[in-house]
Amino acid sequence: MGDIRQSLLPRDVLSAAKELLYHLDIYICNLVQSGRQPPQVDSKTQELVEEFILHAPKDRNTPARRMSALQELQLLEIMCSCFQEQSRDTVRQLMFSALFSLQRNQADESRMALLGKLVSMAIAVGRVPILECAATWLQRSHRVYCVRLAQVLVDDYCSLVPGSGPTLQNIHNASPRFCCQFITGVTTLYDLTTEELTPPLELLQMIVSWIQDDPGLVLINFLNTALSGNQPISSLDVTPLGGLVRWCVKAPLAYRRDKKEGLTNGTTEGEPEVGPLFSALHLSVLQVLMLLPNILNEKGLFGRLALLQMESLAALSSDLSRLLDQADKHTHTSSADTRGLSQLALDRLAQALQVAMANGALLCSREDLRAICSRLPHNNLLQLVLSGPVLYYNNIHTPPLAFSPHAAHSPIASHPTHPAHTPLATHPSSHPQYPAQPFMTGMAFPFRPSH
Repeated sequence: MGDIRQSLLPRDVLSAAKELLYHLDIYICNLVQSGRQPPQVDSKTQELVEEFILHAPKDRNTPARRMSALQELQLLEIMCSCFQEQSRDTVRQLMFSALFSLQRNQADESRMALLGKLVSMAIAVGRVPILECAATWLQRSHRVYCVRLAQVLVDDYCSLVPGSGPTLQNIHNASPRFCCQFITGVTTLYDLTTEELTPPLELLQMIVSWIQDDPGLVLINFLNTALSGNQPISSLDVTPLGGLVRWCVKAPLAYRRDKKEGLTNGTTEGEPEVGPLFSALHLSVLQVLMLLPNILNEKGLFGRLALLQMESLAALSSDLSRLLDQADKHTHTSSADTRGLSQLALDRLAQALQVAMANGALLCSREDLRAICSRLPHNNLLQLVLSGPVLYYNNIHTPPLAFSPHAAHSPIASHPTHPAHTPLATHPSSHPQYPAQPFMTGMAFPFRPSH
């Protein structure tokens, strides 16, 4: 394709970009038909994309070409149509990669800016092929850039344009793969370390409703990804489970820290109560963990792949310890409330650890757990988990999952072979504003306290 550059130079910026997209489509179709494995776009084609679509100057002596806002909108519409009209997924994925795969050069900033606008438009107008390509991009790209894309989408749909949340809500139905990757991205972005890194209420409500309606949603990408071992350390996690556990455990104290007076009872002045949202999310996460044994066995990964990483849990324990220390400094204003929230956070951590270990999501010894939890204060449930022997999944009465590794749109939660979970016994809540937290009695845990 290197020989078309001279024909593109005289054209205006929009016409040149449109022409290059047309030739890129033909070039990639021919590349796929040639049977070359793996099909790969050459460097000269990448340079053309950077010069005529991303408008990165070819050299210092060449002035950068710029589009007006109207021309950029027209280009985005052309790109949406291009991906929508291309029927072959392999061609679409290669084309998306040619446009947006990060090259570690100056054009990456332009790449990210255009990508954010394209995916935002695809959500607005329901362009599923682009969302599917973006889901693959999120799987393969460095987490720093994935988080940036997530931030753009949250800003567009939860901050900048009031009332646009329902449009983002629809991605669950349009592209479950993209929705799952989006959840992973936002739970990585919003780690609750500061008030600015606390998820917007509308986003939180959205994610809770998605997972309540379809707990298997958070496993969609895991089910449809060939995994042989460890993921690259720079990529997003395979599932959003780690981020969701972090949210549930840290939320009571993080919101208390950020709002101090206004959130002592789980509410912010003028906002709905967030406590029940995190309680519902916590229960959903535990239910997802209970789906894992049959899935991991089916993939031949039970006991070999940990979906919750020890490094992540060590960081969570450290964060929780800091939050508990901060909460102690305010006990003179509301000691009972602070103690209740602290115990709630520790209860949730204990429950997540117990269910994750019993279902093969967390591979570690009791000694490992005691080491990462050594700075945490005493909690009855946590002590039970740290002291009792961990029994991996043995015989929970759930039939084997009949899933296909290629069935990207077969949410587990709606699978006809899944019976409803047995009712969960509850541990008495230590905070009156929060519903009682479920304790998973179905997990055998033969620990007897000494008399």
